[in-house]
Parts: sequence; structure tokens; C-alpha cells
Amino acid sequence: MAAPLEFEAPIIEIENKIAELKTMSSLTDEDMQKEMESLERKLDKMKANVYQRLTPAQKLLVARHPERPYTLDYINLMCDDFLELHGDRLYRDDPAIVCGMAKFEDEPVMVIGHQKGRNTKENIHRNFGMANPDGYRKAQRMFDLAERFNRPVITFVDTPGAYPGIEAEERGQAEAIARSLMVMAGLTVPMITVIAGEGGSGGALAIAMGNRVLMLEHSTYAVISPEGCASILWKDAAYSGKAAEALKLTAADLKELKIIDEIIEEPLGGAHRNHHETAYRVKSAIAKDLKELKALSPEQLFEQRYEKFRSMGVFSE
Repeated sequence: MAAPLEFEAPIIEIENKIAELKTMSSLTDEDMQKEMESLERKLDKMKANVYQRLTPAQKLLVARHPERPYTLDYINLMCDDFLELHGDRLYRDDPAIVCGMAKFEDEPVMVIGHQKGRNTKENIHRNFGMANPDGYRKAQRMFDLAERFNRPVITFVDTPGAYPGIEAEERGQAEAIARSLMVMAGLTVPMITVIAGEGGSGGALAIAMGNRVLMLEHSTYAVISPEGCASILWKDAAYSGKAAEALKLTAADLKELKIIDEIIEEPLGGAHRNHHETAYRVKSAIAKDLKELKALSPEQLFEQRYEKFRSMGVFSE
């Protein structure tokens, strides 16, 4: 179990009381159902109250929560017959990005997403969800396969950013990201992107050029991490809270700026508390958008994606 977030203290307190009552009820014949129901109603109100007032910095902590559902969780809960595909055919297989063919409501699709680990060993293996150039080149190979076999693409974004190590730069990290953008821009199949956790910098954008971009309520999406931004602007990562405010990285901010298309409401207390309900809501949103996008011709899908991203950052006074 991950350590609870500081602002979740009142929620944890009520959850512990409910757990204690359940334990006592199982050990005695005393009926404590009414007390438990009262506490559960109080818990729901507390979750709603706490999570409606989150600051951008607190939302970032939720987006980074280690018990939040990751790409493989969504695949297992939403898709059938998943067949993972490996390797970029140039250097190696990058475990920070998982890809494969699957069936989504009986529709053959290509699924691509960042993958973090649940513990230290897994995180080292997955490089904390930070992809090397090999991961993005693997994704490009999957985009090409989806185009060739006319399969819609679903991507899940959850990364602090592309891996900034020397070896990644030596193998062409910037070129790999730029080429991913070029390949996605040219797709004539429907593409839906879900910002599922932390969407960091070009490492996120490299698989996020969807015809529709959906974002979970407590996820974040920004050009740089608040810590990185604070280190550059104020020479001190301690100003990350101030940077998080300025970056406009929350789902509500990005919806207003027309960077994303839709906000997917999370279960009370965040996605990390209920994977199944979160996956159900994500699946419903994807199914609705996929149905609409499939009604468009390949040329319309291409043009719609082009216009969508060309219009970002264009304002008139």
C-alpha cells in the first residue's frame, strides 16, 4: 500500500473507523450496520469535499499516485484478446511503452500506452514510464500497422516525460518524438487519446495526437513538470506549487483552453480507489467517441486532426 496523501488524512480516518467496525462486527454478534452506513455516507461527503477543492499541485500528487490504474490495467479491464507486440526493429524493446492488438467491444483496435511499475523492481524495469527513443519508434511501428490494417488507435498517456538520459539523447530522442508526431499526423484511422495520469512534456505528446483527447478528472498535462519549471524560472524546485498554478495543467484548465476535448469524471476519491469504475467510465467515453469518428471518411479524419492541432494556441483579440 502506498502512503496516503497528506490532504487525504480525514478520508483515511473515516475509512479506518469503518474497517474497525467491520472487524468488530465479524468478531461479535453485535449489529453495527447502521453505524457503518452512517460513516459511509460521511465518507462520501468527505471525499467529495476534499477532491472538489484540490489545488493544481495536489492534483499532480493524485495523477502520480502509485495505485492509479495504468495502461495494462485499462487493457485488462476494457479489452479482450490483447496480444502485446514488442520491439522497434532497430535497437530493442522498451518496457516503458506497451503496445498491442486487442478487441474493444468486438472492434479490432491498436492500443499503445506508457506503463509504470507498482514497486521498485517494476519501476526500474519500466523506467518509471519514461520512454527511450526505442519506445517511441516501437509506437511508430504500431501506428503504421494500425494504418495498414485499418484499425482504430487508442493511446494512454501517463509519464513524467521522455527519458532525459545521455544514452537516450545519443540514440536520437528528439528525432524519435518528432517522427512520432509526423506519423500520427498522417494517420487516416480514428485515434483516441486518454490522459490517464501524468502527461509530461514531449514524452506525453509523442503518443497523444488523437482526433479526440480525453482526460481523467485528476490527471495533469503540461509542457514541463512543475519541478522542472520551478528549477528553470526560480532556480528552486520548492516553487513547484507556484509553477503548477501557472502551467494550467489541470483538466478544467485544458478543457477551457481547448487542448483536450472531454473530461472523464473519476470515482469519488480518485481513480486509485476504484479501478473497475474508472475503467468503465473510460470505456464508455472511448466507445462514444469511436462511434462518432468511425462515421468520418479517412480524409475527414486526417483533416479533423490537422485542424485540431493547428488551431491550438491561436487567439484573436
